[in-house]
Amino acid sequence: VQLQACGGGLVQAGGSLRLSCAASGSISSVIRWGWYRQAPGKQRELVARISSDGMTYYADSVKGRFTISRDSAKNTVYLQMNSLKPEDTAVYYCHADRGWNGYWGQGTQVTVSS
Repeated sequence: VQLQACGGGLVQAGGSLRLSCAASGSISSVIRWGWYRQAPGKQRELVARISSDGMTYYADSVKGRFTISRDSAKNTVYLQMNSLKPEDTAVYYCHADRGWNGYWGQGTQVTVSS
């Protein structure tokens, strides 16, 4: 599985960004797609996740502001981020979970200015 993430950038607090993660390879075996983030000096954390059956999970810090979705026809997973806060600043990574192993995309930087 290969993952290509894009869509990061610099935005003011209160603004929006949409991250995209294009997948290729043996994606039919992926059971969960996730977005993680890692801020400087902090551990990587799960932001949002969507299962193959469409069930979603959000970290408390982003509930009501972020939305994860998947376009199966385009083999792409999205993370719509609204009402961004400076504390959302991090490198965002997409992840494909096949149960017995997982794959990471390269990170995309999101910077939110106050």
